[in-house]
Amino acid sequence: MVEYRSQKRKRNPLTSLLFLLMFLAIAIFLTFNFYLSSLKQPVNKNDLVQAFVISKGESIDTISKRLEEKKIIKSAIVMKWEMKTNKKYKYIEAGDFKLSGAMSLDEVLTTLSKGSVDKWVTLLEGWRVEEMAQKLNDELGINKQEFLKYSKEGYMFPDTYLFNKDATAQTIASTLRNTFDQRYNDNLQAKIRAQGLTPAQGVILASIVEREARSDKVRTEVAGILLKRFKIGMGLNVDAAIQYALGYQPAEKSWWKRNLTLDDLKVNSPYNTYTNIGLPPAPISNPSLSSLKAVSNADSSTPYLYYFHDSEGNTYYAKTLEEHNKNVAKYR
Repeated sequence: MVEYRSQKRKRNPLTSLLFLLMFLAIAIFLTFNFYLSSLKQPVNKNDLVQAFVISKGESIDTISKRLEEKKIIKSAIVMKWEMKTNKKYKYIEAGDFKLSGAMSLDEVLTTLSKGSVDKWVTLLEGWRVEEMAQKLNDELGINKQEFLKYSKEGYMFPDTYLFNKDATAQTIASTLRNTFDQRYNDNLQAKIRAQGLTPAQGVILASIVEREARSDKVRTEVAGILLKRFKIGMGLNVDAAIQYALGYQPAEKSWWKRNLTLDDLKVNSPYNTYTNIGLPPAPISNPSLSSLKAVSNADSSTPYLYYFHDSEGNTYYAKTLEEHNKNVAKYR
């Protein structure tokens, strides 16, 4: 008889190593995913809702770090990774959000991606109230006529505001006026009075300066010239006031006519500073703090009576009308 002996099959050490590596890889993968999942969970399920404001132009790095610091999310790194790999979280709007550490990372990112509770709206200096009304209508759906009813030309402070999407025209107009009152404070008004102007006259002159000059330096110089004209009883002769009187230009789709004609300068209006001596009856735009300060710091003892801006924004000053006409002919 032939006797068979059972023999143990020898394992290949390379196969054993591969199995071990596969096991370790799976274990690491599962552990990593479990850890990653835990970092996406709420920080504190009992946390209260808090306001979180994202400024225009703020980077994802800064936003994620602030969220982590406020304990709204567990990890800024995980948030950035999630945004990079998940297309539905590609964009985050600036604005005011209601967030909480009781929210998961998915809930936080969904809230940030859907849009804020409030919205940033920029109202430019030198705009008329009608232009502000149009912007508010475009951004928030505010009724233009309703806003115009509550607004006051010259006193709607131009700035970037964070408005609730449900804000009313009256609330917005009140916010702009309150901001103006804060900026146009007692100290600034005292300096305006020292110029021989009432606070209301200071606003009117600042509204003209806003339209007639762009840089802080030129604003102060132009304010000095206009103040000098006002004090000596000379016509202000400013094109911006004529533009205001002419109103909306359908062909240009603008409230400010670009090229004025000689007939335009004869328009019958109390805002025509070519035919009427002194200041217009009311502001022609909503001035910035810079223009209000320019009037308060104006030097009416300036030797100049005339100024001219060329197409590149350079300004040329003249003591006499003859000198002014030469500047216009040379630099127009």
